[in-house]
Amino acid sequence: MTYNVHVHKVEKKYLWINGKKVTSDTFTPLYSPYSHEKIADIAMADEQLTTDAISSAYKAFNIISTKPAYERAIILEKVANLLTERAEQAAEIIALESAKPITFAKTEVARTIETYKFAAEEAKRIHGETIPFDASPGGVGRMGYTIRKPIGVIGAITPFNFPMNLVAHKLGPAIASGNSVVLKPASQTPLSALFIAELFQEAGLPNGVLNVVTGSGTIVGEAIIKDDRVKMVTFTGSPEVGIGIRGKAGLKKTTLELGSNAAVIIDEDVNIDSLIERCVMGAFSNQGQVCISLQRIYVHENAYTQFVEKFVAATKKLKMGNPMNPDTYVSSLISERETKRALKWIEEAKQNHAQVLVGGKINNGILEPTVIVDANPKLKVSCQEVFAPIVIINPIVSVEEAIGYVNDSQFGLQAGLYTQNINHALLATDRLEVGAVIINDIPTFRVDHMPYGGVKNSGTGREGVKFAVEEMTELKLVVWNQLQN
Repeated sequence: MTYNVHVHKVEKKYLWINGKKVTSDTFTPLYSPYSHEKIADIAMADEQLTTDAISSAYKAFNIISTKPAYERAIILEKVANLLTERAEQAAEIIALESAKPITFAKTEVARTIETYKFAAEEAKRIHGETIPFDASPGGVGRMGYTIRKPIGVIGAITPFNFPMNLVAHKLGPAIASGNSVVLKPASQTPLSALFIAELFQEAGLPNGVLNVVTGSGTIVGEAIIKDDRVKMVTFTGSPEVGIGIRGKAGLKKTTLELGSNAAVIIDEDVNIDSLIERCVMGAFSNQGQVCISLQRIYVHENAYTQFVEKFVAATKKLKMGNPMNPDTYVSSLISERETKRALKWIEEAKQNHAQVLVGGKINNGILEPTVIVDANPKLKVSCQEVFAPIVIINPIVSVEEAIGYVNDSQFGLQAGLYTQNINHALLATDRLEVGAVIINDIPTFRVDHMPYGGVKNSGTGREGVKFAVEEMTELKLVVWNQLQN
């Protein structure tokens, strides 16, 4: 299989340290997940080069932290404008390195532009509040207020599934709040991060404020986590790695977004036709490789048969193929290893009496969108994060029963509920053990200024630019004693 759009020129890609391209003793080839063609040679940083990047960020912190808010905002606005001008190129980079269909890649670029715009706005409104000290007898004669100060060097470790926008969710608020960054992008998707680094330089970001270090997580990630000059680690990825970071970070701040097995509940009183397309998108966009991808669907028994029939019919219409084709809806998973793992989970479900109604097979290297019914809650396709185009559909007798199934999970990122019954909606918002409850929509809903994060093994802290700024700043209290003459 080869791309039929154009032949990609293989280039060497270097580390980005102190505003310059920096070479390494070792390069590793980067291959397309779809065509398996070589698309780049990527520099692999060792511990010393990672330390150099941290040193660069540490020195540059004094520069970015003292820049006026409006100047930081201007830089972020320029990045948004430059990315708008090069949106087509950016989308092609995402599709090439991650096999995200180009239509969804374009959507990601549009969201990335929006994220940097939000960051530019937030740079101008980082503020504290006044404290009424005279509310206490001991506070009479004093006044106080809080201010927010940037914390220093931030270590950002990002995943492959949204290689441009999830980078923006770390860089945007970090720079808006006056911090410097050492960024380690996912090994499969470094091109997006290096592309953005050059845009930041073009936009006037001082050298050293942003450093991009490609390489092994066990080398680069470990060096970032253990260096005392790094004051915060913000990570999006697997629970296993995230829990390891939390254990090693000591008193460093951490924001961890660790995934989920997101569910939607469909009550008996909703119009099934109105939500099929939305549910299909939630389950299969980006090959199901979304932290809030719709993995579990619980449908009231009175609507179950109708929903399953229409959902399966819609799934069969999805076009698979080359991610550069604008008609492609589903392409390759990020690696052959992930494809084989997903197939094993499907086979486990079949061996335990679940039924595969559509999909479950490899078609020209692509895992077909897969719909499974009668899946036991303890099967991997139900209780773990599948991160593949696989969705289970099970009947329920009540919304309350479905809430129990949703909560019977080690994860708790987002959940959705379709209903016309306000009491059921209120029950779900109260009882669902998740970071966000989405009423009359799928759990895959996200806009880039909302607080985003979960509970349980879905992580700690919140992203969404305003909320990330709060995570990336320290609150400082100032108290004035109004001395009387």
